[in-house]
Amino acid sequence: MKLLVAAATEAEIQPTIAWLKESGRTDVETIITGIGLFSAAFALGKRLAAGDRPALVLQAGIAGTFDRNVKLGDALLVEKEYFGDLGAEDNGVFRDLFSIGLWKHDMHPFTNNYLLNPFDRVPPSLAQLPRASAVSVNTVSGEAATIAQLEQQYAPTLESMEGAALHYACLMENVPFLQLRTVSNYVEQRDKSKWDIKSAVIRLNTLLRDTINEWNNER
Repeated sequence: MKLLVAAATEAEIQPTIAWLKESGRTDVETIITGIGLFSAAFALGKRLAAGDRPALVLQAGIAGTFDRNVKLGDALLVEKEYFGDLGAEDNGVFRDLFSIGLWKHDMHPFTNNYLLNPFDRVPPSLAQLPRASAVSVNTVSGEAATIAQLEQQYAPTLESMEGAALHYACLMENVPFLQLRTVSNYVEQRDKSKWDIKSAVIRLNTLLRDTINEWNNER
């Protein structure tokens, strides 16, 4: 059974894709899901429903952080995910599907109102990384009111556009998974001149190659 490496865009894992091609590895598969929750959910669901289910899905990508103690380029493993903008606006307040009663707390595959990763067999290269809580959104946060609402409601460390889709799909299909994120920016008023995508991508792919080599040694 294969290790499946999933990313929203090819640019995030292109160095690893090139390295895998050069090394002729056949035990590692890559999939580019596209950007956003629905693209990622469709791509992952389609792949997991096919034959030859992977032994592990490793989603790899860059993300923004709400936490100023986290440095750009830092790497984290996401343990739990929230859907950050799936719900309704009610008199100026955002309410998710749990708070308006359309979803019930602890309904499968949720733990309370979040998606918890129960997988505890973490490869050595990733085992020492900080564990994080994250929120997934369809629109990247760039306004003070939105950022404050997400921080107050979910207290996340990271924000991405695909993480919750990974957790939901893999929990539904009972497939082990890990979500690896490296930080490219702070979640604030949008200013890409402050981002450090290069450092985040370098760190991401270094960890990916180390993890893939460990995967090979464990087989």
